[in-house]
Amino acid sequence: MDKAKKAGIIEANRTHETDTGSPEVQIAILTERINHLTEHLRNNHNDAHSRRGLYMMVGKRRRLLSYLQKVDIERYRAVIAKLGIRK
Repeated sequence: MDKAKKAGIIEANRTHETDTGSPEVQIAILTERINHLTEHLRNNHNDAHSRRGLYMMVGKRRRLLSYLQKVDIERYRAVIAKLGIRK
């Protein structure tokens, strides 16, 4: 992911002017990386090292989502709706 794309994701998901590390931003960045790596693994089935990285990113995103759900359910619902994570 290049700097411009990451900056665009941060801009679209931040909660205030100088926000770069809120759970919403972290979840959005992880989601983009997960989608990119999933596409890579469709073409490279035997890439076990990247698969492990994917599993770790999915776990981190799940932990961030559960934290956000405990802290503020409305922010959680807004994030999953905006990113289309859950059905």
